[in-house]
Amino acid sequence: MTVYDEKPWGKFYESRLSVELKAVEETYVDLLEKGLKFQPETAAFHFLGITFTYKELDRLSMRFASYLRKQGCNPGDVVGINLPNLPQYLIALAGAFRAGYVVSGVSPLLTPKEMAYQLNDLGAKVLVTLDAIYENRVQKIRDDIPTVTCIITTNIADYLPPAKRILGKLLKKIPSGKVEPIKGKDVISFKDCLSGTLPDIPRPSVKLDDTCLIQYTGGTTGTPKGAVLTHRNMVSNFAQGRQWLDLSMGGGTVCSGFPFFHLAGLYFGMISMAMAFTQCLIPDPRNTKNMCKEISSHHPNLMLQVPSLYQMLTEDPAFSKIDFSTLNACISGASPFSKEAINALEAIVGKGKVVELYGMTEASPIITMNPLRGTKKIGSVGVPLQGTEVKLVDVETGKKEVALGEVGEIIVRGPQVMKGYHNKPEETDNTLREFQNSKWLYTGDVARMDEDGYFYIADRTKDMLIVGGFKVFSREVEDVLSEHRAVELCAIVGLNNPERPDSQIVKAVIQLTRDAKGKDQEEIKKDILEHCKENLAPYKVPKIIEFIDAIPLTAVGKVDKKALR
Repeated sequence: MTVYDEKPWGKFYESRLSVELKAVEETYVDLLEKGLKFQPETAAFHFLGITFTYKELDRLSMRFASYLRKQGCNPGDVVGINLPNLPQYLIALAGAFRAGYVVSGVSPLLTPKEMAYQLNDLGAKVLVTLDAIYENRVQKIRDDIPTVTCIITTNIADYLPPAKRILGKLLKKIPSGKVEPIKGKDVISFKDCLSGTLPDIPRPSVKLDDTCLIQYTGGTTGTPKGAVLTHRNMVSNFAQGRQWLDLSMGGGTVCSGFPFFHLAGLYFGMISMAMAFTQCLIPDPRNTKNMCKEISSHHPNLMLQVPSLYQMLTEDPAFSKIDFSTLNACISGASPFSKEAINALEAIVGKGKVVELYGMTEASPIITMNPLRGTKKIGSVGVPLQGTEVKLVDVETGKKEVALGEVGEIIVRGPQVMKGYHNKPEETDNTLREFQNSKWLYTGDVARMDEDGYFYIADRTKDMLIVGGFKVFSREVEDVLSEHRAVELCAIVGLNNPERPDSQIVKAVIQLTRDAKGKDQEEIKKDILEHCKENLAPYKVPKIIEFIDAIPLTAVGKVDKKALR
């Protein structure tokens, strides 16, 4: 038995938790129906001054489901939802599931070509999109998406209070587009498809191993891949998260800046509906003024953000004036969170409230998490969730377990691991591989595990640098850089070394703090280098430091290394 088989993390579970997970017996449709009916008059969500109850969400989502059935779609067909975090997203999401359909989040940031690729790869029948996207992108690919037979358009302002809707359009602060017909496709407005007297539909026959979601990865290493996530995958991960975070039905309010087209945001949205929680919908997470207003008004029990958005909030003076006595946890994931930034956030929200986790789309998405009330280790992504096996294997071959304390690629086995990639058998075989006579998910992430079973992410395998024959993990260098008082955000990238083709040059790209931007840049650069030399081995010290006005971020708020490269 190896150190990983012994599951040392089990002794750090809260006493109410078991290392194993009881097998799930209900589909997400079953959970959703319970959530919608649990407390009909409870707020399902708040959105820029309006509130929808679960009774309203129940009614509108059933009308959406009825409309899809009327269009001739069949259970198992794919609905693409191409929206920011709006009421329409949750109505369409719940309606599609209640009709037995598969859902795929389609990012509003995709180019027309990228959108066509995803819709065709899915064989999507229905697309729900903004009128502005319809005019500027969908019309450009109208002849390139043959499987899409129905397009439902909506406007950001459709569910705003009348005064805000009128004023926003008059001041042209709300994007909109002209909706003209497309030959051979049914094009209808979102509100029109919910109007009229449409009959109820029979409950779909959905099984645990049927596909629930097809969520596309970012495509940073090639063509985007659709992870096929079954109802068993999603409901298992919901059970893990519900138990881990000690959630009870109708038990609170949540606020997240993660977009629903990203699985972390969608997970939060889906579990909230299943648990009859109230959601604060945030269409633009970078608008910290609005987010502070929502948090102050609705006092969430849980928040979920990427570290960069938490940092933006801590810099907003309004955030520090909010009463956080009802907040149980600030969940953080998707990218590294420095110790200094965590301390700054907890100085405002309360000590011990930051809970870091690790996950990926292919795992529905949560794999490890720090305990809610138990031992949290700053810099760690916590321990494996119930029923989840995690091992570290050598990066070169992926066939040998690495010793305790050494770095290796994370491989995962558990009920939340995807079925495979849609239409990509070779990619599936490369990611879901045999190890010790079982199928494991090879994550591409590099980490180490301490003696207590807590995991520390070192890097993505594609971000690992080779310098003079030595491995350099960008995360380690970024953590040291983040400690410097002049560094707001940073990223490490590798450059080709013209003198040594087998080696790379470490380059640091840095966004300075507001105070540092007005000071002598060369002196700051020297000081940062000295700081690195004091805290890193010589081969890890950046050879090039570049200051830029703003580090590029993805739609989720992660550092966009693809753009930096």
